Amino acid sequence: MGVKDRRTKILLSLFLLSDVNFNFVTLSESNLKIFDLYLNQKTRGTLSGLMREGLIEKQTSEVTSAAITPTGVPLPIQTIATEGVYRLTENGFHALCLQFPFFRFLRDRWDGKWRILSYEIPEKKRELRDKLRREVVGWGLGPWHRSFWVTPHPIIENLKELVSQKEEEEYLQAFEADHVFGDKETFIEKVWQKSTLDKKYRDLFKKWHDIIASGIDKTEKFKQIIALYVDVIRNDSGLPKELVGEKWIGFEAFTIFKEIRSILL
Repeated sequence: MGVKDRRTKILLSLFLLSDVNFNFVTLSESNLKIFDLYLNQKTRGTLSGLMREGLIEKQTSEVTSAAITPTGVPLPIQTIATEGVYRLTENGFHALCLQFPFFRFLRDRWDGKWRILSYEIPEKKRELRDKLRREVVGWGLGPWHRSFWVTPHPIIENLKELVSQKEEEEYLQAFEADHVFGDKETFIEKVWQKSTLDKKYRDLFKKWHDIIASGIDKTEKFKQIIALYVDVIRNDSGLPKELVGEKWIGFEAFTIFKEIRSILL
């Protein structure tokens, strides 16, 4: 699928199997297999860790006991967790958006602010520079000019947390700004190559069609559908509709994906 981290796989599965409303999802063996996961000790441990961090929650139900105490007082209602049924929390969603920024503005509204990151890390500290780039690669940042990166995503607090009291902090500057004038379409194409991404989505639609028309079973079809989708959206910087329009092909792809999911699952 192209995603190796188990935590990210679980967060991704809970989002792609539900929707922007964070519906509860049953992480059955078949559903986990779609995301190259297995319900083993490591997966259970990761689920427990994500719950402790408040990134996911488990479904619970209330059970009323018919028993009473010796004094005639009914026993209190008990809350019992539903085995294997989870959903994302707001914190879990925003953690996922640092890996897949495309998802953010499917749910959140853009505040109209641009975040600009500038760093001048000397060549002799190349490893430090490369490490920083790897850590922020999924934050929707686009290369504006040499050592200047820009994004509409609210990543300043994440950036502070990432570099606070670390060596790279001294080489960074970050700004928030409004767009005053200039052609936004030209800017977006230069920074994020919107037309190239558009072509990737159109190629994705063709591949999806071929998979759906094939004779393989539904679970394997859906697994291949998701693998191809993940390859595209991980390179989509997740620009809001105010910048790309409500009919942006990325939003159309998400709608088509949900339709395919309802058919195959």
